[in-house]
Formats: sequence, C-alpha cells, structure tokens
Amino acid sequence: MSANQTFNLNIPREKLPRHVAIIMDGNGRWAEHRNLPRFAGHRAGVETVRSIVQMSGELGIEALTLFAFSSENWRRPKKEVGLLMDLFLSALEREVKKLHETGVRLRIIGDVSAFPKKLQQRIQDSMDKTRDNKGLTLNIAANYGGKWDIAQAARKLAEQVAAGTLNPQDIDESRLAEHLSLSELPEPDLFIRTGGEQRISNFLIWQLAYTELYFTHILWPDFSREEYAKAIQSFASRQRRFGQTGAQILELEQRGHA
Repeated sequence: MSANQTFNLNIPREKLPRHVAIIMDGNGRWAEHRNLPRFAGHRAGVETVRSIVQMSGELGIEALTLFAFSSENWRRPKKEVGLLMDLFLSALEREVKKLHETGVRLRIIGDVSAFPKKLQQRIQDSMDKTRDNKGLTLNIAANYGGKWDIAQAARKLAEQVAAGTLNPQDIDESRLAEHLSLSELPEPDLFIRTGGEQRISNFLIWQLAYTELYFTHILWPDFSREEYAKAIQSFASRQRRFGQTGAQILELEQRGHA
C-alpha cells in the first residue's frame, strides 16, 4: 500500500486509541545496516513520520505525540546534533504548509529555549499558523524529558504558592497535571516504541501511567502503515481495566450495548 492510499481497519471507532505516543527509535541503526551515515537514517525517518501522520488523520485519531529529540540527546556527537537541528528546521519549512492544508494542529513540546534562534522562531511560526486547526493534533517532543515536564509543572505551582494565590494543601494530582505539556489532551492510550528497546526512556512518564505499551523490533524508517495497523489492532484487542476487574469491565460494556 502506498503512502497516498487510505488505510481502513475493521475496528469499531470506540476501540481505536484517541491519543498515540511514539518513540521513533532505530534511524541510526537503519543507516548503519546499509553502510550509510547515521544522518541518512534520520532523513528516512522523516518520510515515515509523514506516512504515520497521514494514517492517523485518516483513522480519526485525535492526537499523535512523537519523541523527536530528548533532553538526553545533546550527549550525542556534536556533528550529529547539528545535523538534527538542520533537519528539524528544514522539515518544519517543508511540511507545515501540508499539515495546515489537511487541518493538522502542530505543537512542539519541550524546552525549545536551548535551540538556535532561527529554529525557535520557525517553531513559533509553525504553531501559530496551525493553532486553530480542528483535525489531528500533532505534538513533536523536542528537547523534552518526562522529568523536566514534571519539574516545570511543580515550579509553576511553587510560584503560585509563593505569590499567595495557591494553598499548598490544594495541590493534588489533578492540579499538577494541569501544568504538564499535554494537559489539554486525553492521556495517551497507546505507546509504541520501534527499534527493539523496551523502555519509555523519560518520555511522558506521568502521562503513560495507564497507557498500553507496544514494542516492536522494526526500525523506525521501516515502520510502515501495515506495522502501525498491527500496533493499533493489538491495542484494540486488549481489555483496559484501570484498576477494576475484568468482570466489572465486561458488565459495563454489556450495559453500554443494552
């Protein structure tokens, strides 16, 4: 199936995830397996992003969050980091018009203040252009870390306490969650990690508390629409209990169909 064809799944809409989060792992290894520079894998990965964004929109998924650059990725070789910054900038320049035309709302989450000024401006311009779109919300996590996200939320609460506008006794999980990066979206239903690793690597560590996890050995540039469909089908086959028993969930489902 080509990237321009619609992908249909025989899954009831209520069984589809509302929000999918993905760690796009394996670009460098994909290139190395082909005796190519690692950066060639990152370029190939951009093509996969385009395909998965399109399919998510076709399926009516509300939000897609992609881990593009973690706060730990600054430890990579300086040349690779520089090339990644250039790729990020060129991808924004090339893709935002297409995203806007298809109704995608683009958001960049993370500490973007560490990026070059030109990239920061392009990020802001891209978010402003797509701000009012009503289709898929595409979140790109860049210079993002789950611990950073929780810390910055705690800092905002501390500032409110210091200003006398918040009582410490009123701080609870929901109050802190209001200040996290994706506070206005449903928490991820499905987490996918490509490339064979089986950990969440400081990605959305608060938001993934009850998320269904799916790991695959497929490297990100090879993560096709068919592989994405497999992940979604796996999600649809699971019973999500959120602390309840399977019998309770079954009873609720039967009532819903009554």
